[in-house]
Amino acid sequence: MRKQKGFSLIELLIVVAIILIIAAIAIPNLLRARISANDSAGYSADLKSLGPNATTCTAPTSTGACLLDNIVGCTAAICPKGGYNYFMTATATTAPVPDYTASAGPLGKSTGSRNYCSNPDAVVRFNMSTTILAAAETLAACATNSDAANTTAAKYNALQ
Repeated sequence: MRKQKGFSLIELLIVVAIILIIAAIAIPNLLRARISANDSAGYSADLKSLGPNATTCTAPTSTGACLLDNIVGCTAAICPKGGYNYFMTATATTAPVPDYTASAGPLGKSTGSRNYCSNPDAVVRFNMSTTILAAAETLAACATNSDAANTTAAKYNALQ
């Protein structure tokens, strides 16, 4: 009688069959979970929802996520900090919010020389315009990047 080394073909086939059965059960559940996550995806419509929004931040909520401090995440439309005014706007105000535009502009000519903005593509853009932002930049204006000199207020180039 000789000793058998390794696994027989039948044993390997049984293990493969068990793995395939487990995968057949698990994959549809994972796909449903991904679909559910995509359905609930979205962005914040304003900065105050990302800040404390008059809460103590002991339990963050959808209206006070506590991701920003109370200065940048202020409850006003314009949130000044560090020589810049910060803004955030979206095309929708109720969840799910499909997009956003975050922008910042200097308080005056002595506090900064660039306006900044970013969209859901996460590219930070700037322009060297002398126009100081008085309100949030729009989604379309932030995506515009056709000014080679970068001096037009409504045209932004990617920050490099």
